[in-house]
Amino acid sequence: RGCDGHTDIRKQVRALLAPASFRDGRRRSMRPLRARRRPTGCRPMNPIMKNRIIGCVTALAIFVVDQLTKNYVTKGLGIDRVGDAMEILPFFDLRFTRNFGVSLGMFEATSPEMRWGLVLVTALIALVVTVWMMREKLLADILALSLILGGALGNIKDRYDLGYVVDFADLHFGEFRPFLIFNVADAAITIGVVIVLARAFFMGDKDKAEVDGLMNSKAADAAESK
Repeated sequence: RGCDGHTDIRKQVRALLAPASFRDGRRRSMRPLRARRRPTGCRPMNPIMKNRIIGCVTALAIFVVDQLTKNYVTKGLGIDRVGDAMEILPFFDLRFTRNFGVSLGMFEATSPEMRWGLVLVTALIALVVTVWMMREKLLADILALSLILGGALGNIKDRYDLGYVVDFADLHFGEFRPFLIFNVADAAITIGVVIVLARAFFMGDKDKAEVDGLMNSKAADAAESK
């Protein structure tokens, strides 16, 4: 075909190699690419889940502290027989006693069957408290339940291993004792119950508003992650 044939081929090759926006001799509008969210690291933790994790850690901490204090009193200080005592302050002694009941000496088990029945009942209560705690949203409610849970687990372990709970904290004012001899687990359970009752009676409306705020925050995080 001569030179004209070569010229046509070159034009066709150029047209194929040209950017799509300039083909056919006119500029084409390019479709905008959808903006992609750049990864910014780990997603922020849901505040409700964060509260529940704090509750689990608190319960574990109460359990560990309870077991460490019992071990220190009985093995470290050698206060391991009924009647053994050590004065710490004029109103506070370390005094070993065996508690065959639940917290603060209530519902004493006087036989092996009652012992294992008490282990089962308290284990079921601990399970209920765990489920309750994991359904709560507010940190104050979760912390109160975590105190109860950690204390319950500490006393359950004693009762399972020894058949009784080790109590050693003796608070007294002269001969007057506002409490029976107790331990860290008993104190945690008592404080947790008081907080739960106080919040149930006095904090209802404020708690509802706080829950609404947490739920709105959770919804906002979910929308942002899409």
